[in-house]
Amino acid sequence: MPPTLASLVHHSALKLTVRAGGDRLDVPVRWAHVSELADPVPYMEGGELLLITALKLDAEDPEAMRRYVRRLAKAGVVGLGFAVGVNYDDIPKALVDAADEEGLPLLEVPRRTPFLAISKAVSAAIAADQYRAVTAGFAAQRELTKQALTDGPQGLLRALAAQVDGWAALYDASGAVVGAAPEWAGRRAARLTAEVERLRERPAPASAVAGGGGSPERSGPDGRHDDRVELHSLGTGRRPRAALAVGTASALGTAERYAVHSAIALLTLTTERSRSLHAAQQRIGAAVLRMLLAGEPDHARAVAGDLYGGLLDAPFRVIVADAVPAPAAGEAGGDPFDGLTEAVESAAARAGEAVLVVPEGDRLVVLVADGGAAAAACAQYAAALEGARAAGGSGSESGEEDGLVVGLSAPAGPIAAAAAYKQAEQALSVARRRGRVLVEHERLAAGSVLPLLADDAVKAFADGLLRALHEHDATGRGDLVASLRAWLSRHGQWDAAAADLGVHRHTLRYRMRRVEEILGRSLDDPDVRMELWLALKATSTE
Repeated sequence: MPPTLASLVHHSALKLTVRAGGDRLDVPVRWAHVSELADPVPYMEGGELLLITALKLDAEDPEAMRRYVRRLAKAGVVGLGFAVGVNYDDIPKALVDAADEEGLPLLEVPRRTPFLAISKAVSAAIAADQYRAVTAGFAAQRELTKQALTDGPQGLLRALAAQVDGWAALYDASGAVVGAAPEWAGRRAARLTAEVERLRERPAPASAVAGGGGSPERSGPDGRHDDRVELHSLGTGRRPRAALAVGTASALGTAERYAVHSAIALLTLTTERSRSLHAAQQRIGAAVLRMLLAGEPDHARAVAGDLYGGLLDAPFRVIVADAVPAPAAGEAGGDPFDGLTEAVESAAARAGEAVLVVPEGDRLVVLVADGGAAAAACAQYAAALEGARAAGGSGSESGEEDGLVVGLSAPAGPIAAAAAYKQAEQALSVARRRGRVLVEHERLAAGSVLPLLADDAVKAFADGLLRALHEHDATGRGDLVASLRAWLSRHGQWDAAAADLGVHRHTLRYRMRRVEEILGRSLDDPDVRMELWLALKATSTE
């Protein structure tokens, strides 16, 4: 502990006597300072023991002493040492009364005790306290390193919580709690998700203090309220890879601060090592993906080994994501897939699932277990982006907006990986045309083809194909478009189609011949009939 007024009073060589404020002697002393100025406050930082002889003070004036003592207390001076036998044989009553009124400790310094002796005592005590803190810090560092090597991050968190007499928690890149010590701290740490999210938006390294009100819901099982939490980001990249929370009942001391800094360094090393391993895993994943797409599932399993668990043996889904618009070569900025990658990987880690994430040029390919947490996290992330876009009202006429477009395949196995990849690409293409964030291939297959006719290119084709017929009808020489629609809807049945139109079947036959003459196409060709029917449906959706 740093020196206090009490420790100085009990110092046998100083012979100090308490004359006022005896109930406030446990306050720490940051320094001992000598000043005979009438107003030394501009030169105070707070925490000082001020030593005076009252050379330039009227120490017998009660009003002057009240003003003097009040300024000192307001400036954070923790005590006043008055040397007797120099200018005054005793401490004037006006000064004693003023110190009593303000609650400022007043110490009598005998003539035989030089101020230098008091300064040396304070300095020696501060140095000894710092030495103890440094020694304790090194011991804490050794213990934290030992626990990190033997029990990993969880062991480190346990050791850190013991060192700071509080609790500690580790968050992953998504802000989810992945470890806490003691066990009850997990609930407390989970309440800080919003603060961790804000910290992650700042470049690493970053830190913040989250204070609580000492409310019952913030207390531990022992009834103590952890009302101060320090948050520290972990990682050396642009975006933090993790975060550390340390909760204590009060501000950290020097030894505790050493322990926290050691924990940050060790966890950062672990995080960076994990990043290197992650990069190597991505290279293996890219090779595995290429083998799957080449129709070599057995070779893919052999290369993957146990790295992806049972992912390659059970139904999985393929996710293909593109950035919209695609970043230009050399363009500055973060990876547009960071958010999606973090969401999928964090969900998989919490659920104990395997996931294969492969950056492939300017797109991202992900294999996730069908019906698993990672697949759900992808859908939730896309829904959040969709909601944000809708709330912001951004977008362009083409339906493309800054952000991501994602295609999700139907469930498939290793043998059908290439087909699943194609499905994801098709769904991605539809998502891009519709201005959607995510489209599932299964939804397309289960729906109708008619909504696809709303595409501008399809409408342009339909308008061009039917333009001559519309121009003919506009002259009042017949109703070829309506007749064609009725005939096609009745599958070429003349009598039924003529009845629908209210005309004779010979009239309808004549109109269909005119359609063939104007379009230069034969209605006997099933492809022609199909194109005309789709063109009529496309124009009817306007």
